[in-house]
Amino acid sequence: MEIEGAVAVVTGANRGIGLAFTRALLARGAAKVYAGVRDPARAQEPGVTALPLDVTDDEQIAAAAEAAADATIVVNNAGIQAGVALLDGTLEGARREMEVNYFGTWAVTRAFAPVLAANGGGALVNMLSVASWRVNMRWPGYAASKAAEWSLTNALRVGLRPQGTLVVGVHVGFVDTDATAGVDAPKTAAGEVAALTLDALGRDEPEVLVDEVSRQVRAALSGPVELLEPAR
Repeated sequence: MEIEGAVAVVTGANRGIGLAFTRALLARGAAKVYAGVRDPARAQEPGVTALPLDVTDDEQIAAAAEAAADATIVVNNAGIQAGVALLDGTLEGARREMEVNYFGTWAVTRAFAPVLAANGGGALVNMLSVASWRVNMRWPGYAASKAAEWSLTNALRVGLRPQGTLVVGVHVGFVDTDATAGVDAPKTAAGEVAALTLDALGRDEPEVLVDEVSRQVRAALSGPVELLEPAR
């Protein structure tokens, strides 16, 4: 997939990994980048086109697909961590995580798949996590939503192949963003996530394992279940 001259849509683009993607795409010569955000006033990055896009709002999704009818790359980055405990409290936060991370990705993809097809196939990038595969005691609802999103990504890879769309799943451990400010663990810079993903996109690779922990956990999927538990 050629980045130079491409037209990209990035959801959750106003900060963190989404903002890093918008910057990296522009730096590599993308002709246009639509920044999908719930509040367009917060999309102040020079060179981007703000696009009102709440991934849980069907009307906004449809309007975004119409406005960005020239898109050749869609980056499903929007996501939340609600911090739901495993055995205490309500499950409302976990329902929101599933609604945004899983159903939101699915809804955006459904709307933009015909757009990508009309523009030659293009590419769909889903921002996943090592939590797709690994036990996460701190954020079990988030991990479950990412596991569901990984399964969806695999289905989309097969389903969109006939129209020539490359589907890319991106896995990484902790990334240095606002969401992980309270986490005392090694973190990957958001810019590195974006850079390595665009490198892989340029090579037409369907999966990106950004850091060592994602590579180790991916390799452990065929091993004993204990290997998928977090280190103590």
